[in-house]
Amino acid sequence: MLRTGILNPAFLSLLARVRHTNTLAIADRGFPFWPGLETIDLSLVDDVPTVAQVLGALRPNFVVSRVFAAAEVQTANAPDKLARHLAALDGLSITFEPHLDFKKRIPFAIGLIRTGDTTQYGNLVLESA
Repeated sequence: MLRTGILNPAFLSLLARVRHTNTLAIADRGFPFWPGLETIDLSLVDDVPTVAQVLGALRPNFVVSRVFAAAEVQTANAPDKLARHLAALDGLSITFEPHLDFKKRIPFAIGLIRTGDTTQYGNLVLESA
């Protein structure tokens, strides 16, 4: 039985299938459903869990080489909310791009983790090292 780290079996199974240079998406509560893309829904209520919390749980055992995010996240959120969101990305290389370009990356991801996050445009695509 697992005692520490990520406990959700579906989440662990998805992570185990991400290989070198594959991508994984972590999305907010309003992100569209993508037919054919495995989605693990962790949302419970508003902001439980957040994208930052999921990323925090993931980082100890997942090597991220790059992060892609919608440029709109930088202007659509209050400064304190944005700071909390981006703090989880500390030390990572982040590429901000228009939201429409960002969404074009989603079909190529191994899977998507849906959260309860209310951070506008707070979705991330993580590229594994």
